[in-house]
Parts: sequence; C-alpha cells; structure tokens
Amino acid sequence: MRRPLANVIVIGAQWGDEGKGKITDLLSKSADVVVRYQGGVNAGHTVVVEGQTFKLHLIPSGILYPDTECIIGSGTVIDPKVLIEELDQVEALGISTAKLMISQAAHVTMPYHRMIDKASEERRGSQKIGTTGRGIGPTYADKSERTGIRMIDLINPDRLKEQVHWTVNYKNVILEKLYNLSPLDAEAVVKEYLEYADRLRPHVIDASLNIYNAIQERRNILFEGAQGTLLDLDHGTYPYVTSSNPVAGGACVGTGIGPTMIDRVIGVAKAYTTRVGEGPFPTEAKDEVGELLGDRGAEFGTTTGRKRRCGWFDGVIGRYAVRINGMDCMAITKLDVLDELDEIKVCVAYDMEGERCEDFPSSSIQLAKCKPIYETLPGWQQSTVDCRTLEDLPKQALDYLRFLAELMNVPIAIVSLGASRDQTIVVEDPIHGPKRGLLYS
Repeated sequence: MRRPLANVIVIGAQWGDEGKGKITDLLSKSADVVVRYQGGVNAGHTVVVEGQTFKLHLIPSGILYPDTECIIGSGTVIDPKVLIEELDQVEALGISTAKLMISQAAHVTMPYHRMIDKASEERRGSQKIGTTGRGIGPTYADKSERTGIRMIDLINPDRLKEQVHWTVNYKNVILEKLYNLSPLDAEAVVKEYLEYADRLRPHVIDASLNIYNAIQERRNILFEGAQGTLLDLDHGTYPYVTSSNPVAGGACVGTGIGPTMIDRVIGVAKAYTTRVGEGPFPTEAKDEVGELLGDRGAEFGTTTGRKRRCGWFDGVIGRYAVRINGMDCMAITKLDVLDELDEIKVCVAYDMEGERCEDFPSSSIQLAKCKPIYETLPGWQQSTVDCRTLEDLPKQALDYLRFLAELMNVPIAIVSLGASRDQTIVVEDPIHGPKRGLLYS
C-alpha cells in the first residue's frame, strides 16, 4: 500500500505572486521529486536562502536541494533560450542541474510567439489583458491548434527543420499582413534552436512515465504551479487570465497522472491581496494603505518588474480557491507586512448592486460591480519577523490568522514572516504531518 500524504500540490490561492516559490522550497526538503506542471517564463519564483536570492522562472524551486529530482511537466511551455540562461545562472552559483528533467511533450516558445504576443497586446488598446509579452498565450494557442513544436521535436533535427520551415512561412503572413512586422528567416530560426537542442537534449525524458514510476516507488512528490487560481483559464477572471490551468486539477493534466494519485492540496495566499495587470480587483486600496503594502511587501513582479496592485485580504476569493482546488490546508505569507497597521480590514462578502454576495462571480463584468463588505480587526503594531512559533506571535496576529482560517474554512499549516527560508512558522508539515492545522488547534 502506498505511503499516505506523499503527493502534494502547491497552488496559488489569489492572482499569483503569493509566495509559492518559498513554500515549495520549504516543502522540497521533504520531497524526493518536485514537478512544475504549467505556465512558462511569464511566471517567477523568488527564493532567499542564506542571504542568496534565486529568481526562478522555469526550473522548479526544488533545484536548491541537491538530492531532489526536478521535472518540468508537459503542461508547461518552454522558452529554451531563457531556460538555458537560467541553467547557467543556477550552475554559476554552484548548484547542480544534473537532476533537472524536461517532459518531451512540453511545447516550445518560438520567436514568432513572442512577436505576436507583443503586437497583439499593443493592438488591443483599451482592451489589453496585461500579458507579459513573453509569447505564452500564442504558444498555448498553437498547442490547441495542433501546430506547436514540442521538446521531442526540438531534439530531432530533421523534424525540427520540417516544422520550423512550415510554421515560419505560415506565421510570416500574420506578422507581415496583420501586424506590419518584418518576416522571420526560417533557416536562422532552425540554426538558433538546434543549438538550444544540443544543450537541452540530455534533460528530455518521458516525464509522465518517470512520475508514475516515482509514485509506485512511494517517493514523495511535490507538484508546483505558476500564477494563481484567479488567473486560471477556465476558473479565473476571464479574459484577464493566463493561458493555462494553475488550479489543482491542472497538475494531473500537466504531468500525466490520475487524480487518485494526489494526496493533498495546499494553497498559498498572502495576508493581503495583490494583482498584476488589468482586470477588476474589489479590495484594491488606492490610498496610503496600498502604498504601504506595496513598499513593505516589495511588490514588484519577479518576471516583469511591474508594480503590483495591493489591497486587503479577500475572503470571497479565499473561499472560492478552497472550493475550486479541493484545498485541505493553506500557507499564509507576508504576515509581517501588516506589522505597522493599527487596524486591518478583511473582505467577508461583496455588495453587488445592493445585494450581499458571498460567492465569487464567474463574470469579470459582475466582479467589477462588486464592492467589498469589510470586517475590521485590530492590528498588532509590533514586529513579527523573528517569530518562529505560534506562541511567539502577538495575540492580535494570531487572532487575525484564526479569523482567516475560519472565514475560508480551511486550516492554516504554514505562516511566512519574511523572504528567507528560516522566517517561517510550520504548524504542520503538509507532506508528513497530520491533517490538523491552525484552524483545529
């Protein structure tokens, strides 16, 4: 019989940027395998270990542990140039990448994807989505259109040449006629990508089979997604979403395993809320509170450097994320950012055109009409950055966490109080610990 609580999914419970990289890194010490299941270089994880800052976009956070196997799953889209740059950066810091593997079924971001992404976003004008311009959407579009190039094609020179020539000729029509851009030289693209293939070929495997075998061997597996629940293509604030499925269900599709092989789902949420890009944001604080949260939380995107919009914690979103992901515990990050506030607001419901709404609306148009209904809690106005147990926390901070747990009806397993790995309170280990957590303590 398989050991219980071995296979855990880590998801973002808000609009991304919740601190999943730190939580994944923290849990990776108990994991034998860490798998990235969706997204591309539009995502970024920042991890601080012993004063060193690691900014990872494609490589799973588990790479920082020498004995941990890391896999980039088939649900991701890979820009090989960026991945190689990231490999070089990690290796320059003395970290081996020998245990990094890439699914042969993962799709490859090509030069025309980036060009179309930027040109399309510019053409949208007032209807822009807020894309990073890294070619992610067009790569996933080609995947759905069945014209994409996969890693297994990239490492096969004859297949790559055939596909690139056909696709570049097709895309050049779009680039020239629709966007008035210069055409690409197919041979130049082939030459560039063959060089990438030579570097990445040793890492390319049948990832689904590898993960399945690891499960049969009763190894601990951690599945990490990019972005967050509210950016999910099907369940997010469409159209202001990403082009893949960051929710827990996306882990099965993006890695090639069945849902019965998953033991737990842990969500990650900030102690407040942030959002990058366009779209409605009910609890956004466009005042000095928003500025304070942004300054104290260093709220700038890992990938783009864009300033994040900041606001109070949204419990409606939290409950929605719990439901959509089947979440059974949560990590709350950046609690220390709230240390200076004398009072803290939490959105418990929405006022939508005069009616109380406690469930998250599926329409962005409806969400834009929602006004937050707040409950106000007292702040603690003292530093929490050195707290390492629940008992170390000020009473008001502990009360705040309990309020969030009860509001979302989910136990809190981890509390993060800074960027460094050691600035953390682990109430329970979601991989090995009992299903208990703060809510039931």
